[in-house]
Amino acid sequence: MARPDLGSGSVREGRPALRARMRAGVLLERRTALALAILAVVLVSGTAGYMIIEGWGAWEAFYMTVISLTTVGYREVHPLTRGGEVFTVAILLVGVGTLFYTLTLVMARVVEGDLHDRWAMRRHDRMLDELTQHYIICGYGRIGETVAEEFRRQGVPFVVIDRDPERVHAVIAAGGLAVAADASSEDVLRRVGIDRARGLIAAVSTDAENVYTVLSARLLRQDLFIIARADSEDAGAKLRRAGADRVLSPYQTGAMQMALTALRPAVVDFVHLATSSLHLELAMEQVRIEPSSMLAEQTLLSANMRQRFGAIVVGIQRANGRMEFNPAPDTAMHVGDHLVVLGPPDRVKLLETAARAAGSPA
Repeated sequence: MARPDLGSGSVREGRPALRARMRAGVLLERRTALALAILAVVLVSGTAGYMIIEGWGAWEAFYMTVISLTTVGYREVHPLTRGGEVFTVAILLVGVGTLFYTLTLVMARVVEGDLHDRWAMRRHDRMLDELTQHYIICGYGRIGETVAEEFRRQGVPFVVIDRDPERVHAVIAAGGLAVAADASSEDVLRRVGIDRARGLIAAVSTDAENVYTVLSARLLRQDLFIIARADSEDAGAKLRRAGADRVLSPYQTGAMQMALTALRPAVVDFVHLATSSLHLELAMEQVRIEPSSMLAEQTLLSANMRQRFGAIVVGIQRANGRMEFNPAPDTAMHVGDHLVVLGPPDRVKLLETAARAAGSPA
């Protein structure tokens, strides 16, 4: 199934456009409210004026004011005195322009606001229904935004859940999918297609919310791959018990990265180049051996991995989670294994295709 187009602009580029649109919408609302207020003043003043000048009843005075403002051309309710004629001229000069200006603003509000929002919401809902093999990013702070930007660069479909409407609008303005809601709600997780999702990232701002989010997701999908953020060791333990497959601490990870950079800068630079989506000559990827794969039950040597695919297998994660580093040529590949491979991106893509397709590896 084709992936929905999630757009290519960054969220930081989308936020100024979102703020500009919000300011324009607020300005339009204020202008519309002011114009309606002026129109109401004209109607009240016209009705009161005819009642005072001509001595008419309230309905007759109001009716005369309306037919004057709308210029429909009906005759006067009663013959006008000279004072009534002068007052009518004043009503026409002031009121007609006000009426048409107000109607213009109201129609602009309807067309540019309600109709556009309805169309956008309908398109948004349709894209949510079509989303598959995607990631659910719960929380759109600094960590969630960074994850989303990396997914966007690599063309990985995702949907964001965040309580903050401004953050949600920023994602949508950049061409992404987002929902303003509580990420721990089972109904919300169903709405964003957790049954079709590839994985979930719990990056909400508090450990408690992350625990509830992971628990809700695990209850809905036992086989879902879940990554959670933790700010403390105690929270990490709770997240693992709640069902998270991986628990990461931004502070611990950042500190470890700084230490490794200080001690082994060349190693860190190599890993960064191999795993960065911006590097076009080298890629390190994870490739799963599917049941229908031509590589299943083959050894690295018999599958001719190096010559056929031009990729180096630096590790194999077995289906039971055990990792084998620098496997020997006679190491067999089994269904459910994940190969950690290093090579040119186009060759790695060829290997990914072979890991899914049936046929002969020769």
